[in-house]
Amino acid sequence: MSKSSKYVSHQSDKDGFIHWSAEENQIWSELMQRQLSCIEGKACDEYLDGLKKLNLPVDRIPQLAEVNAVLEPSTGWKVTEVPALISFDRFFQLLANKEFPVATFIRSREEFDYLQEPDVFHEIFGHCAMLTHPAFAEFTHTYGKLGLAASKEDRVYLARLYWFTIEFGLLSSKDGLRIYGGGILSSPGETLYAISSDVPDRKVFDVVDVLRTPYRIDIMQPVYFMINSINDLFDVSQLDLMAMVQQARSLGLHAPKFPPKEKKAS
Repeated sequence: MSKSSKYVSHQSDKDGFIHWSAEENQIWSELMQRQLSCIEGKACDEYLDGLKKLNLPVDRIPQLAEVNAVLEPSTGWKVTEVPALISFDRFFQLLANKEFPVATFIRSREEFDYLQEPDVFHEIFGHCAMLTHPAFAEFTHTYGKLGLAASKEDRVYLARLYWFTIEFGLLSSKDGLRIYGGGILSSPGETLYAISSDVPDRKVFDVVDVLRTPYRIDIMQPVYFMINSINDLFDVSQLDLMAMVQQARSLGLHAPKFPPKEKKAS
């Protein structure tokens, strides 16, 4: 949801079918094969279970109806086709309706390893497997309803909750550190960095702490938050989160653990 995009989403035809090119399907295939290998021993069991349910094709980009055929019976969620960029109002509205937005474009070869905008690979491979899990699905739904009703100022704080859970969440399991955040799971570099590097700070999850922690979207994360179980997210969804937003606002932000973003010369 940045200000501009060089990508343009495909529009589905009257039957809801998106016509992807051979090159786009090839990029999906290469991304899938690389990332399936990369997440071995690093993704949480709930994600892997969801991925098995989705049974995503490796040789082509799945149609959204194929994903919905699994999501809707599992948790009542579905994916919805959106342009490359949508407003925060639209984003929260979709989540509040149990619709996960999928921008129907795929990254170019020039941005094969990393792009700032969420493409179809990030949204489907990164997020949809977790949406088959009831606790994760309930947390995401609650988040959408809160965001839809929140003020612009409160949404800035809520964005950090989304960032450090749905996008970049870690889980401290009986088998060791595991990933459930889609922003990590769809990135080979961040998958290795989040689990194996001694650079980032990995903190025990605390809602107010999360709400006070700044982040940047264009760097490897200096801070991750760990839950003990995906069911912890259901417990979080039952809290008075907006009261915690007010508490975080009164306490103020933590000092960022990253340098300020350099401004491009005009």
